Amino acid sequence: MRSIRVLIVDDETEFVTALVERLNLRGMQADGMSDGEAAIKAIQTTPYDVVVLDVKMPGLGGLQIIRRIKQARPNLQVVLLTGRSSPQDEDLGKSLGCYEYLIKPVSISNLIDILKGAAQKSKELQP
Repeated sequence: MRSIRVLIVDDETEFVTALVERLNLRGMQADGMSDGEAAIKAIQTTPYDVVVLDVKMPGLGGLQIIRRIKQARPNLQVVLLTGRSSPQDEDLGKSLGCYEYLIKPVSISNLIDILKGAAQKSKELQP
């Protein structure tokens, strides 16, 4: 079975680096970036199973990015991650098709379980 391919997008570069490292150590193929436009380009060229997006970022935030991801790759699962929870953001994220809305900090074991479920859903939705 091939490993799960994950893209982490968050403006906190130290968080991205640490999370990518932890996921890679657990057998996933994780990439990280801190720029929304770069993330959109990456999903067009790399077959990610799951994207983890920070909701609030300078420039394009997670809610703007998820709209563009779902236009380009509707079956790609997106997990929204935020340090500042908002019921409105959560409702909007779910209406845009996010797989899960998580509040930082999240345990790595919980995140891995969610990523596995999201990757399985991506696989099931493939034509």
